[in-house]
Order: sequence, then structure tokens, then C-alpha cells
Amino acid sequence: LSVLLNYANQYTKPFNDISGVMTELQNALACAQRVFDFIDEAPILPDAPDAVTLPHGAGSVEFEHVKFRYVPDVPLIEDMNLHVQPGQRIALVGPTGCGKTTLVNLLMRFYEINGGTLKVDGHSIDTVTRDSLRGNLGMVLQETWLKAGTVADNIAYGKPDATREEIIDAAKRARAHSFICRLPNGYDTQVAEDGGNISQGQKQLLCIARVMLRKPPILILDEATSSIDTRTEVLVQDAFEELMKGRTSFIVAHRLSTIKNADQILVMKAGNIIERGTHEELLGRGGFYANLYNSQFAV
Repeated sequence: LSVLLNYANQYTKPFNDISGVMTELQNALACAQRVFDFIDEAPILPDAPDAVTLPHGAGSVEFEHVKFRYVPDVPLIEDMNLHVQPGQRIALVGPTGCGKTTLVNLLMRFYEINGGTLKVDGHSIDTVTRDSLRGNLGMVLQETWLKAGTVADNIAYGKPDATREEIIDAAKRARAHSFICRLPNGYDTQVAEDGGNISQGQKQLLCIARVMLRKPPILILDEATSSIDTRTEVLVQDAFEELMKGRTSFIVAHRLSTIKNADQILVMKAGNIIERGTHEELLGRGGFYANLYNSQFAV
């Protein structure tokens, strides 16, 4: 049997080698295609010559007949109207691809709207500089990002001139101070690239502390608790409650249990707001949101 196996290996090895080379070649071609696609992307439009600096304001947001399509021939957002008062909590729910994250991307001006007007504190966002617009927004995403450096450096990433006292205060309000103090060197502990030496929940708390330090008037929480366990989620939600006090908040969530206290829930489908109201109001209507909620908590 061993003689037969050796004989088979001897004659099949060249074919295995060729197969391996072809696999590597296909991977290389795919990578090259992505590089060329990136090179071919149109450059970001510069700020208008007369663009002004958007000051830190109260945090009002207005979508007035906003239109947007990723692909010209594929409709997405055709007539978005939304008026958000300062300090309100707006939850965005709906199936994958319905436009929840797109709405957030338009607010951050990662994409330019195709029609209508989008205003922050009464200023159309295409009349202000991108840096000042994004300086009014704080984001906590599902995928956390930490750089190689100390814990303190990571918290102060958006405000490099922050004092140690400001950093510690932000960490305390983000419910991160306790675990930081248990680290080998506290706030001077080195964090690996992408936070490989701390847990997912701890990384999330550091990202919350980072936003706490900057104190933006508008928050965007995009699936910010979907990748952590239920036990850690309680701690993170507590930190979010502190973070959202007095700030306009947009919350994108699949776990509907996290948005019960939102001032307004927007139910989106195919780029349109098909329902809006509080948690209790939407459940009482027995519509799309009620079906979605009941499907998550059915026994």
C-alpha cells in the first residue's frame, strides 16, 4: 500500500503544484483589480471656495427632499424628509440594504447627495468645510479601531492636546477607568495594533471614551454593540447612556432591545421611511416594526 501511495504522490505532485500556482495567480489578479478600481475612483470634490467653518452647535439635523443613488440607474433614497431636534435620539432599523448606513454616510458627507438639502444647525453641509462638519460628529462603530500606542494615546486620538486629567475623566464617564487601572501599566499600557491584547468589549469602551473626550454635539452609533456578548453589552449600554446625554444621537441597530428608549424610531425599507414613532406607538400599529420586533423575541 505504501508503495502505491508513494507512486501516486510522485505522479500527482506536479498537478498539485500547478493547482497551487493557479490559486495564487487568481488571488493576485483579484488584488490587482481592487488596486486599479481604487486608482480609477473619482477624487473627492474639494470644499467650496467660500465654505465656512461649522461651529459646535446644538445638533439639529434636517433632511429636506434628499435624493441619493450609489448607481445612477438604481433608485435608493428618492425623497428623504427628516427633522431632528437637538438632543433627540433617533433609531434607524430595517433589513440589510434598506439605507440605514447610507443615511449616516450622507450626514458625514462621505457621499454627496444628488438632490435636496441636508442641514446641520441650519447650515447646508455643502457650504461648510468637511473637517468642521465631521468635528461636530462622533462615531462609534461595530468594528473598533485602535492604533499601536498607549491606552492614553488611543483615547486622545481625536484630541492630541488633551491633558491626562481630561483623558481619565473621559474614561471614567465611559465606564473604562476600572479595567484600565487593572492593566499592567494603567493608562501607559501599550495596546497592540487593532487592540489585539484586550477584549472586544474593552476596545469598545476605549472608543466610547475617545468620543467622550471630544464632546461632539451629534453622535452616530452604528451597530455598536452587535459584536460583543450580552453581559458586556450591559456595561457598554451604560456608557452609551452617559455619552448620549444632551446630544443628538443616530442609532443604527439590529438588536431592537437597545432602542426602546429612542425618541423616534425610523423604520426603513428600500431607502424609504415606511414607519416612524416611538417603540410603543410602532408596536401598537402592528406593522413592519412590530413584526420585526416580535420575530426577535418570539418564544
